[in-house]
Amino acid sequence: MTNIATLIPVPLETQQQRLKQTSARKIPHQLRDRDLHPSELTRRRQEFAPPWSSAAAPLLAGRDLVPKKSRDRSRAGRSDSLRVAAGLGHVIGVDIGGTNLRIALSDTHGTVLGKWCTSIEKTSSPALVIEQIREGTRNLLEQAFVSRRSLLAVAAGAPGVTDGDAGVVVATSYLKGWRDVPLRSMLESALRIPAAVENDVRLAAIGENWTGAARGIRNFVFLAIGTGIAAGIFANGKLIHGTDWTAGEIGYMHVPGTPEQVAKQGEPGSLESIIGGEGIRQQWLRCCDSTEVPQARDLTATEIFERARAGDALAETVLKRSAQVLAYAVYNISLVLNCALFVLGGGVGLSAPLLDATRHVLEQYNAPARSKLITSNLGQDAQLIGAIRLALNKAESRIGLKT
Repeated sequence: MTNIATLIPVPLETQQQRLKQTSARKIPHQLRDRDLHPSELTRRRQEFAPPWSSAAAPLLAGRDLVPKKSRDRSRAGRSDSLRVAAGLGHVIGVDIGGTNLRIALSDTHGTVLGKWCTSIEKTSSPALVIEQIREGTRNLLEQAFVSRRSLLAVAAGAPGVTDGDAGVVVATSYLKGWRDVPLRSMLESALRIPAAVENDVRLAAIGENWTGAARGIRNFVFLAIGTGIAAGIFANGKLIHGTDWTAGEIGYMHVPGTPEQVAKQGEPGSLESIIGGEGIRQQWLRCCDSTEVPQARDLTATEIFERARAGDALAETVLKRSAQVLAYAVYNISLVLNCALFVLGGGVGLSAPLLDATRHVLEQYNAPARSKLITSNLGQDAQLIGAIRLALNKAESRIGLKT
């Protein structure tokens, strides 16, 4: 049956408004990652929805995303306005960790204008974290002399199972009292701007894909190894979430050399119990118990690996086992996904000795294909950069809203 709605002509005024909205959304998206000279914009104007400047400029100017028109036509024009259109709005990126809260203010070129950090170890309830985000945002705006009116969107990452569509942190063992927390709606109520929510490891993968070690790579895995271990997966250019938003929870993987028993609720998974930060420390303590030679017991995973690189035989035992288990996990994931690249991040994952030892093991596993293994070049900022990128995506949908 023919849809009657398709037979009704769309008024010309409505068509024009839709054109403006489409152009306003498209132009900042294409300008955001490049700063084109006006002459190049003129040459490439066909890339944008025509008539590109006349349709989009009013909506962009209405949101302070282009400068006011200059009366001196010799010094300013539509091309100049559109050249800087992608750099005048601002977004907020938030990384909610188990003990610290980090916030960044960025323009829409992705240039970070300031960062703010505070401890949430004793104030980690959702309401208190939201209040701290509000405080951090206010401080960043004041320090950067940025108008609150220019804020377009905010994006936040949280550890644990996070439903991005619903904007809800479903469950996390890292934050007490966080279960089914409507984080997106809480952020929007507090900051009065559109918000997006994502798992923190997936945010790091977004950051690496945007400006980091996996820039432009369509198939890769970001492995975050800290206290625990998890993965952010890009397949065919898309971030994978899974049916229940638990894709990438590889801490529960079973590989040779890890415990066979099923992990109980609240306990680390099989893989995490061996190569998570705490698992590595437990390996070291067992080695200390097996020798009569006194050893420093209070070492972190990275300190243990550094001792191994310095020639400590006991630490070498821990490093070799950790590298072997990690190599098994990387190889098995690569067989399923056929991804080109693995990026190691997190406090433990950034360890150079662990990278070298794991690469050495992986040299044996080169069929049917060998994946490249590298460390993140964004380091601890990967989550924040990913949050900024996600906020920019959210901002684009706002720019074309009806005035």
